Amino acid sequence: MLPRSRRAGPGSAPGTRRVGSAALAKSGRPVVRALPRVGIVSGDFCAEPPHAEPGFDPGHASPRASWFGAGGALRQRVDGAERLLPKPPGTLVLVGNFDGVHCGHQSVLQRGLVMAEERGLVPVVLTFDPHPSVVLGRGTRAVLTPLDRKVDLLARLSPQLGVVVEPFTPELAGASPREFARDLLQGKLAAKLVTVGQNFCFGRGRAGDAAMLAALGRELGFEARAEELHRDSGGVISSTRIRDLISDGAVAEAERLLGRPHAVSGVVEHGEQVARKLGVPSANLSAIPELLPARGVYAVLVDVLEGSTYRRLAPGVANVGVRPTLGEGVLKVEVHALGFSGDLYGRSLRAHFVARLRDELKFDGIEPLRAQIDQDKLDAARLLATREPDPAANGAWH
Repeated sequence: MLPRSRRAGPGSAPGTRRVGSAALAKSGRPVVRALPRVGIVSGDFCAEPPHAEPGFDPGHASPRASWFGAGGALRQRVDGAERLLPKPPGTLVLVGNFDGVHCGHQSVLQRGLVMAEERGLVPVVLTFDPHPSVVLGRGTRAVLTPLDRKVDLLARLSPQLGVVVEPFTPELAGASPREFARDLLQGKLAAKLVTVGQNFCFGRGRAGDAAMLAALGRELGFEARAEELHRDSGGVISSTRIRDLISDGAVAEAERLLGRPHAVSGVVEHGEQVARKLGVPSANLSAIPELLPARGVYAVLVDVLEGSTYRRLAPGVANVGVRPTLGEGVLKVEVHALGFSGDLYGRSLRAHFVARLRDELKFDGIEPLRAQIDQDKLDAARLLATREPDPAANGAWH
């Protein structure tokens, strides 16, 4: 379920408040309300029966919770629709890539959960990996949310929501629209209601659209609905629009549409320790799968991976750039955790980009650079002082 209301922190647009993981405004903003807990539905499913977790009492939970409520996102994820055993008697399937799980996505998912409750259906998100563009040879692009992060964010919306990650293979890409609807939606997922975006295309050569899906559904025994694309005063709320904002360094506006700060994650590697000599030991992140913000200096919130779970580390400052004062020319992401001292080499960090402090600058020497870094630290500490963690993040910032 979406978490309770909490205060908006620095970087939020004026006139905003925060409900759950979505930022809301007095006008012109997507509204994502807290969901009622979805009631009992029969025929619950998962790839494997769940194991009892400490403190989990199956006698005081719905059958849905007994499958998905204990164990978090890992219990809610199923890799491949054929692994839904036993097959559910009827599902509401929400189809999409859901990159970013932004406010528009959250609103669609909320309505789907309510409809599933009203109709006694099992709510399921159907997403694909790898992205179809990779298999179809259209190239790769940096994502807002890698698969594991996306599944985690989807799972936070409701413990009753299952997430099916369907392998997007050349065989699936070559399926006709009828085969896609019959074999995957109706056959493997037992769909009774399918929701897609208005611009949804499917089947070989993208031959199928929302209208064709509705026609096939009438023939195969399920209802198909095309959800209206959500808009605000700036236009359609889409992953593409958010990517453009992040690429321009507009991370506060991206947060408004995402409902949380954009985050990047990576493994800390050894560097030249130049920042340490300047008095600001920094973690150099490598193997970053997410889209990077524009070059510059940012106030960030830093998580560290402990076991399989991210936990809050500290507020911090991140530099995305080539360190022009030092004449390096290689793009790097460096994160300084305010007030932290310790060894992070080989650890995985996640930095949530809250506010852009300044552009990347070339200074006349080391001392002007050092003075500016000290100011950056003060500015970041001030901006992040009132930030609170999302209660749904299980010990991480977001």
